[in-house]
Amino acid sequence: MEIIKSSSNKFIKEIKGLNNKKIRNKKGYYFIEGIRIVEDAIKSNEVIEYILYSDKLFQTKDGEKLFSIIKDKYINYQIEHNLFKEISDTETPQGIIAVMKIKKYNLEYFQRENLFLIFLDRIQDPGNMGTIIRSADALGADGIIISKGSVDIYNPKVVRSTMGSLFHIPIIQVNDSIETILKFKDEGVRILATTLEKARYCYDIDLTKNILLIIGNEGNGIREKLLNISDENIVIPMEGDSESLNASIASSIIMYEVLRQKKISRK
Repeated sequence: MEIIKSSSNKFIKEIKGLNNKKIRNKKGYYFIEGIRIVEDAIKSNEVIEYILYSDKLFQTKDGEKLFSIIKDKYINYQIEHNLFKEISDTETPQGIIAVMKIKKYNLEYFQRENLFLIFLDRIQDPGNMGTIIRSADALGADGIIISKGSVDIYNPKVVRSTMGSLFHIPIIQVNDSIETILKFKDEGVRILATTLEKARYCYDIDLTKNILLIIGNEGNGIREKLLNISDENIVIPMEGDSESLNASIASSIIMYEVLRQKKISRK
């Protein structure tokens, strides 16, 4: 097989372009990088368009094993490692990148009873977004809805920080937050907003059935117009001197409380 050596190669240009949100949306693709997340994509039966790899893959733990899986199952191309580093989004590239098809969901996907949904209102930090997606996956959320103004979930930094959870939980991005939330409210889903104002402790509220939990922006919290249509405000009890928690930590604690209550209710 001929090794790709030129930065003008169409595959190299395409991956560089996929760093841009507009191009990702236009083409319907994004990319993942690293042995573990590519393995997870394969196990999750994600649609992989093609794979680029360098000789570094064979010098990395489990690299040869992964190559034995991809070499006949997926379209793949070898490139020089110096060129690979040009398109890599990591400091220490492992020598493998996969171009993925963006999955599309709609709100009708959530038309069932006893939902546990997370609504993210303008979460902008890639690390926070990735951590929330991982926590939602681990703690049993049925899906995540993301408002306009949030960081793109296919941003390479977000993708990397999800550690593969991006493949395991349905995520929908919406333009009209109020319309979306009211739709679920009309269907009997209880809307809970995380805020310090006029709030009850999360463990004092029944979180076992049909809820949508709104998590607000890191600096400004939840927009007032969303607070106005919520059914109840909830807060995490704290005893230290800190006034607030990081958005991803706060959401993870409340998601765990949802899981804890559900476990108890099943006994």
